[in-house]
Amino acid sequence: MVKLKHIFLAAGLCLVMACKKEAKNDASFDNRSISATDYPSSVTSLPVTTVSGDITTNTTWDAGHVWELSGIVTIRSGATLTINAGTFIKATVNNPNAQNGVLVIAQGGKINAVGTATSPIVFTSRYLLDGNNSTTGRPGDFGGVILLGKARVNVGGKLIEGLTNDPKFYYGGTDDADNSGAMQFVRIEFAGFVLTTNVAVNALTFGGVGNGTVIDHIQASYGLDDGFEFFGGTVSPKYLISFANADDQFDFINGYTGAIQYAIAAADAYSTHSYAGSSFVSDSNGIESDNNYPAEDATFSLAPKTHPTLSNFDVVGTQTATLTPSITSPGFKWAFRNRRGAEFTINNSLFTGYPSGIVSDVDADASLSTLTKVSVHGFTAATSVLGTGAFVSSGLITSTSAAADKWGMSQPFYNSGVVNFATGLGVTKGAITAWGTAALPATAPAWAIASWAKFTF
Repeated sequence: MVKLKHIFLAAGLCLVMACKKEAKNDASFDNRSISATDYPSSVTSLPVTTVSGDITTNTTWDAGHVWELSGIVTIRSGATLTINAGTFIKATVNNPNAQNGVLVIAQGGKINAVGTATSPIVFTSRYLLDGNNSTTGRPGDFGGVILLGKARVNVGGKLIEGLTNDPKFYYGGTDDADNSGAMQFVRIEFAGFVLTTNVAVNALTFGGVGNGTVIDHIQASYGLDDGFEFFGGTVSPKYLISFANADDQFDFINGYTGAIQYAIAAADAYSTHSYAGSSFVSDSNGIESDNNYPAEDATFSLAPKTHPTLSNFDVVGTQTATLTPSITSPGFKWAFRNRRGAEFTINNSLFTGYPSGIVSDVDADASLSTLTKVSVHGFTAATSVLGTGAFVSSGLITSTSAAADKWGMSQPFYNSGVVNFATGLGVTKGAITAWGTAALPATAPAWAIASWAKFTF
């Protein structure tokens, strides 16, 4: 059994701490073991209201009920779904090959899911809400949340990945300022649905979402596919935590050009790593970025080009390349894999603990990507250019040490003891920064992780 304490963020110095994950040592250990205590009886005893189908008028989900999604629930154009702070949402029982527990905000619809630091909104496994501590949450217990907007994507209108073909599941347009509503202080746990091989629903998916949409303080944990995936659009979130998701922690494609500030991509070495136990070939990265799929354009030249601007990121894998027990093959790949014509700008960020750090693949031009004040570790290579060009860099620091570099963070590795992402006073690089001096403590980003985030699984 795995036991953890909560990770918290101390005011002022921004300290993030947790007890380590104790790896299970028996032969049946299959990458990951999760045993989370149910949410308190004040939640598990609430009446359950089941919702299904399309929502076409303004609707509110209150914290006095647990809201259960049956099938795909879609907020249609002209309607707003308001979810009150402290509300819990689950799915009905998920069956193989049946799309279920997915919340879709269609084009023209809006979500107003605004939690607080002390009362976040939680999408989670039904098995953490059943009042039975012997049941455990698993990736895929909840479907996922999908926002579809009218901002530009480089393939025009497109069906969102993971859902069957229906006009209400299309996204993309010409309005980069499109507004799909707001999500703040929200957790999405144990999400994911696999439609076919390589086609899956993520914890939180953005399809052509515009920069009029407000997204901040969101955590996606133990999803079956990616934590956050951005298909085109310009939405520009802040304060994101992607934790222990099976595939990529962050994924960009189809002309995403937004900016993300303050984000953590933290790996659990014993997570499922791209559907472990299946025939799926692992490509489990901290960040993956493509301009488009080969079937859409084999030259990867569609415009707008995928070009995320990422500032103050911590992308963290494992402290050593080999752990006991070992990571079941195939495990991790790249801290950041940039490929298929994509470009990027990274500022003030830290990458560590992956076999390879930042890679510009054979089908990308590294000269179109910029690294400014970035520290990168990789066990075999820190930065690699497999195709053309060279990264444009300033203040780049690299390492290939046998023990992954902490880059000034106290102890960021989830599987190696007490976790602390914090950097020292006067350090402005990374997700959790602390400006100022000891005499005059910093004015730092107010993550408030102590109260809204959860790492106890």
